Amino acid sequence: MSDLPRKAVTRTAKLAALPLGFAGRATWGLGKRIGGKSAEIVARELQQRTAEQLFKVLGELKGGAMKFGQALSVFESALPEEIAGPYRAALTKLQEAAPPMPTRTVHSVLEERLGEDWRELFLSFEDKPSAAASIGQVHRAVWHDGREVAVKVQYPGAGDALLSDLAQLSRFARLLGPLIPGMDIKPLISELRDRVSEELDYALEAQAQREHAAEFADDPGVLVPGVVHQSDQVLVTEWIDGIPLSEVISGGTPEERDRAGQLLARFLFSGPARTGLLHADPHPGNFRLLPDDDGKGWRLGVLDFGTVDRLPGGLPETIGACLRMTLEGEAEAVYGLLREEGFVKESIDLDPEAVLDYLLPIIEPAEVEEFTFTRGWMRTQAARIADVRSPAHQLGKQLNLPPAYLLIHRVTLSTIGVLCQLNATVRLRGELEEWLPGFVVEDTAEAEEESADGAAVLEAGA
Repeated sequence: MSDLPRKAVTRTAKLAALPLGFAGRATWGLGKRIGGKSAEIVARELQQRTAEQLFKVLGELKGGAMKFGQALSVFESALPEEIAGPYRAALTKLQEAAPPMPTRTVHSVLEERLGEDWRELFLSFEDKPSAAASIGQVHRAVWHDGREVAVKVQYPGAGDALLSDLAQLSRFARLLGPLIPGMDIKPLISELRDRVSEELDYALEAQAQREHAAEFADDPGVLVPGVVHQSDQVLVTEWIDGIPLSEVISGGTPEERDRAGQLLARFLFSGPARTGLLHADPHPGNFRLLPDDDGKGWRLGVLDFGTVDRLPGGLPETIGACLRMTLEGEAEAVYGLLREEGFVKESIDLDPEAVLDYLLPIIEPAEVEEFTFTRGWMRTQAARIADVRSPAHQLGKQLNLPPAYLLIHRVTLSTIGVLCQLNATVRLRGELEEWLPGFVVEDTAEAEEESADGAAVLEAGA
């Protein structure tokens, strides 16, 4: 097997063949219908074949193609069940594994980055990778001081591959749109492309992981492995065992699902408040469920800090304030705040009550003390926004997502997608009250001033 396909022409040809394959299978399906097979059976076979080809190509190419596949996988919950079924197995494969680099290539990178005597740094090193992802693969080893470690080795040519793949994928993003109802694929690809340089920089990743490891060192619910060594294209961190979240999704007990969901929500909202960083790659392959210190419960192991959003003041207070005022039914104040922050462009006038009606179903999990996230709920939300005949679809098209909120929005949606895959019952409101700035206002006078400010913005706009 060759290592990461690096010739642009080869990668482009593989990706360019995907839309042609979609069209070919549609013709094949029509032939089957004419031959007498039912529409339902043909549709299922079409989806199965599409899934197999799409994720076979994405997994083989690694790079940006696989990164896109992993980002897409967390939205699987939004697909109608008759479509989601064939995709689910193929998507899950992308969360944990990909075809590995040849051993000789791994050794070559280690020799180049750690020196000719790199083996002396380890008491043992497993040539067979334990995991493979979009830009690198992980090998289990024992560091020279006896610590079990994970050695992440970057694929040669990963940077060029990422940029080439994402550029090619963006060209036929429209064809991929139907995979996730109500979601615009092109901004997702653009945002992934903007993060390429950061993800390739293992020094930045090591810094982000060190900061998280230090902050969560004594946390009973979250474990972040420490950084042992870092150089260009090689990152060595402490090894952690545990149940991959993808396995909890596929076969976990209700207790495991709920605990994993609660800890995932807590990590999402507490991380920015505690570290000023938002872990921006929340697909199931980056999390493990492992016993806590007393062995009576569970904690969440968090991996891969290659993509983070830097939020020195934590999550923007606007998010918490808007969420709280929406729950309180303050349509005018919510609309004023959204307009002030650029979610509603100056050239557009919307009905504040209609905006409130659009937002309320989405924030339903924050209305109650605990909420059970299900694929059915996610599909209902996706269908409501995707239906071109619905007022929600028309209003959604008029709203704008400011650049500063792009990554936060994707991470939040991705996390909700994982919670729905887990079918987890989560006390989300409690996490919001504790960690989300602006969600709780202690001072009544301050709350009244905030509401008045929103009304003033509206009046000024009028």
